[in-house]
Amino acid sequence: MRSGFRALLALWLLFACATSLPAETVVFTDVNVVPMDRQRAIPRTTVIVTDGTIQAIGGKVPAGAKVVHGKGAWLVPGLADMHNHVTTRDDLALLLANGVTTMLNMGEAATDFAGRTRIAVNRGQVPGPYIFTAFAVDGSEDYGHTVVRTPEEARAAVRLAKANGYSFIKVYTNLSADAFIAIAEEAKAQGMGVVGHNALAVGLRKQLVAGQSLVAHLEEFFYGFFPEPPANDPHAPPDDARIADAIRLMKTIGAYATSDLYNYRTIAAQFGKPEVVKAHLAAPEACYLAPSDRMDWARSGYQKKSVDLSRRVAFAARFVRAMADAGVPIVTGGDAPTIPGEVPGFSLHSEIDALLSAGLSPWQALSAATRNPGEFIAKTVPGAAKFGMVAPGYRADLLLVAENPLENPATLRAPLGVMTNKHWYDSTKLKAMLTEVKERRAIVSPCAK
Repeated sequence: MRSGFRALLALWLLFACATSLPAETVVFTDVNVVPMDRQRAIPRTTVIVTDGTIQAIGGKVPAGAKVVHGKGAWLVPGLADMHNHVTTRDDLALLLANGVTTMLNMGEAATDFAGRTRIAVNRGQVPGPYIFTAFAVDGSEDYGHTVVRTPEEARAAVRLAKANGYSFIKVYTNLSADAFIAIAEEAKAQGMGVVGHNALAVGLRKQLVAGQSLVAHLEEFFYGFFPEPPANDPHAPPDDARIADAIRLMKTIGAYATSDLYNYRTIAAQFGKPEVVKAHLAAPEACYLAPSDRMDWARSGYQKKSVDLSRRVAFAARFVRAMADAGVPIVTGGDAPTIPGEVPGFSLHSEIDALLSAGLSPWQALSAATRNPGEFIAKTVPGAAKFGMVAPGYRADLLLVAENPLENPATLRAPLGVMTNKHWYDSTKLKAMLTEVKERRAIVSPCAK
């Protein structure tokens, strides 16, 4: 009995010690901070992180803390990619190496990614950005999503998604009106957000009023909100005077929109032009693509169509600028890696560049990639840790860069280091990630090692 008791006591003590180990503290010293709470910078200070959460800005370095010497570099929130289809560990590494610390997979992910991989990454066991997932549903089999045709099926799909760890339901084009309303009601009951496309049988106005919180592509307004173009000019842009109607709706509802400028522009540029797709495949960044994505790019259907969307591309830029100026929250995202020209991680920087080209200020563009996604998740995912700002109590998703991104946004493309999921990755580790991905994929691609 005594030996058994001693054995149990020893096991209890071992467990108690294991569960009470002190949390690791990481301190960034001599950093200029762009907190993104408002348009400002905090010069030459310290940022103290404990167990993956920001504890303080300013203060002394605690004894035993791991120190990252900033040497006057700039510390900003990590970037968020709020619309991608990343499903592999290599693509997660590409995102991380580009400073992306949060992502929203917008559907089609295999269950092992939506479950096991997501959990491992979010626990810090696998390198990558913090992952949120959306479960895609549609009313037909046309697009390969889970099909729900009745309100009962729609409610069951929402409950199933909730049970499997999804945070969002992504609605798609062919949902019936009854199924959409059932999704919106059940998602609200389950504490899930509704995101996605325009459902033809419903329309964006009714969808947003019913509870959809994010329009997954800005061009969905072409199909579900603005008046249809004339029959003799089917790709004409909407009248700019109608932009105010969309802004009024978005602000009244408090909804968000994915900017999607780079994605839409990239798609439009390759319609009927196989040489554009070949150029994307020959670009240096394409060497990081998975072989399956290279093949999908090469046989993409866009290059087989002959459509001129140039006027709509120009309108989309004006639309985004007007929404941002009016205070409608824009979030960054695209469709990587499913669209030719969209390499995970790299394409998010192209989206930031597109926002700047549309006339957004660096503050507006960086807000779309940091604070706005953080606010969106806080409103739609109950219990989610705060992120998107450098502030006490926020998740330590941090990006260290050489210059002030509010003055030179291009500095975001060359991270000096990234912190996410309690881990710090300096530039050497980030470059090694890129090299390893390129070398693995070069075995079956034309890129040189």
